[in-house]
Amino acid sequence: MDLSEVFNILTQGLASFTWQNAVMIVVGGTLIALAVFKEYEPMLLLPIGIGCILANVGMSAYEDNFLGILYKAGIETELFPLLIFIGVGAMLDFRPLLSMPSMAMLGAAGHFGIYATLILAALLGFELNEAASIAAIGTIDGPTAIFVTSRLAPEMLGPIAVAAYSYMSLVPIIQPPIMKALTTRKERMIRMEYAQHQISDRVMIVFPIVVTVLVALIAPDAAPLIASLMLGNLLRESGVVERLSKSAQNELINISTLFLGLTVGATMTAESFIRLDTLLILVLGLFAFVLDSVGGLLFGKLLAVITKGKINPLVGACGISAFPMSGRLSAQVALEEDPNNFILMHAMGSNTAGQLASVVAGSLLFALVVGLI
Repeated sequence: MDLSEVFNILTQGLASFTWQNAVMIVVGGTLIALAVFKEYEPMLLLPIGIGCILANVGMSAYEDNFLGILYKAGIETELFPLLIFIGVGAMLDFRPLLSMPSMAMLGAAGHFGIYATLILAALLGFELNEAASIAAIGTIDGPTAIFVTSRLAPEMLGPIAVAAYSYMSLVPIIQPPIMKALTTRKERMIRMEYAQHQISDRVMIVFPIVVTVLVALIAPDAAPLIASLMLGNLLRESGVVERLSKSAQNELINISTLFLGLTVGATMTAESFIRLDTLLILVLGLFAFVLDSVGGLLFGKLLAVITKGKINPLVGACGISAFPMSGRLSAQVALEEDPNNFILMHAMGSNTAGQLASVVAGSLLFALVVGLI
């Protein structure tokens, strides 16, 4: 072996390295910086950033390497998002929602942006499957967006996942100005009465089973999403498998999140990411998020009028999912106006409804598009 052969071997990686790869490495580094220094969704943005860097130094999810194995095993099969939903379900407490069923309407209103974005993206020239994947960012729920995209438009997985998790992390920045712009100080100071009746343990056990059956009958193609969420919740509420419930909330969700982030990041190759469409996806995702918040707030204002001032419109803002950050934020904005106005329980009821609605909305979106294409 002469020196030229040795040189070629040592520089074969550099030979295929382009300026686009360098840009993507900067993008990956930016995601890592946001996770470490700003603490924006660090559980996802950190591994996504690492995966992005690896993808642009020859280790993409589309190659024959360990990231490719994870991609085939966990993304193409939708396994990782479903495992994460088992963990999320084990963390959810539906008692605030069931004690105040009216909060379910706020969860539905908080997802209006999904379908408006679907129409807008289609009008802008995206194929229906691509438009639906972009609209899924409006669920403000990363695993749902990834589940829908991995089935409908896997080539768009990187930018959609980054948009979904970035906007989730920016909830405290994006939502307060919208809340204050669309509500008056008087509305933000509305105090809400707490529900007096308690939800029995039997109801809490029956609830996830009934929801799973109903949603599976309405949208059977997307039933795995709701089934995974409700399985986790049943583990929690049954009270007889505490070890499984805690494992779902910790080890299962943590390992799945790590692998999900790495593999999603590993799809962010220069060829698939540095495109004009990527910028448009980010803009449309923000549009969906803002419209979700506006829809929830306006419906909250309507309920305030109908109930003659018994509903604080702020609880409509947390119907967007982003559990539990959005619920806490709505309660915080109310406290800023009146330090004795505690709407946290109501906000968490709306936020839980939003989490459930995001899964249902994503399921219906997927079922609708599959039926049309």
